[in-house]
Amino acid sequence: MTGIIFAAAVVAVTGIIVGIGLGIFGEKFKVEVDPREAAIREALPGNNCGGCGFPGCDGAAKAINEGTAPVSVCPVGQKPCWDAIAAIMGVEAGGAERNVAFVKCAGTCEAAPKRYNYTGPDDCNNMGPVPGSGDKACNYGCLGHGSCVKACTFDAMHIVDGVAKVDESKCTGCQACIKVCPRKLIELVPASSKYRVNCANKDKGKAVMDVCKTGCIGCTLCVKTCPKEAISMDGNVAKIDYSKCVGCGLCASKCPKKIIHMFKGE
Repeated sequence: MTGIIFAAAVVAVTGIIVGIGLGIFGEKFKVEVDPREAAIREALPGNNCGGCGFPGCDGAAKAINEGTAPVSVCPVGQKPCWDAIAAIMGVEAGGAERNVAFVKCAGTCEAAPKRYNYTGPDDCNNMGPVPGSGDKACNYGCLGHGSCVKACTFDAMHIVDGVAKVDESKCTGCQACIKVCPRKLIELVPASSKYRVNCANKDKGKAVMDVCKTGCIGCTLCVKTCPKEAISMDGNVAKIDYSKCVGCGLCASKCPKKIIHMFKGE
């Protein structure tokens, strides 16, 4: 009995000593957290998606507090989050533009013929070892096997008629889809942008027409027509500079392949 009491006493004393030691070390080596940084972290959505370019929401909160990132750095939180952080920082949220993902391809099952029938894992990133890196004839177009759909945690990506489509009402601009697309077909564009070039094929006219009925043929009519010089050629495909585009629609009206589409946030 004495042995049991002694052992219990030793354990208790040891626990007290360890507790006191941890308390002393915790106080001595504690990391001071700026209350404002903690408040910013609380205002962030907590997705830790990395879409802001920082290592999670903690990294973003630290950068905002230090002034190395704008209050609108989080693409997921959108305006309510930006306004809350701006209030914490004592600044104006400003007119930050909401960005959404856009898939630069109109190569539907009808428009873009297939070279063969693919059977295998339903994932675009598994298409690399396959001859031609995809079953569609176009080497630039959407593979249509849904890597982006699986990466999107907001149910904003879906495969429609062989091409990935974005539900802009759900898209947060987190860039998860952009990171996994093996063909780098997805980019962020202003949600307010009215016109977008729905192609990424940089080949010349005939080569494009051989693999897709709706591809950009690089005729440059849109470039010549734009009164604001908002369109240039990236290789042989048109590219819009949204900082200059006023949404007049002249480029779309002149495009012979009708590959410059008007978007209304669908």
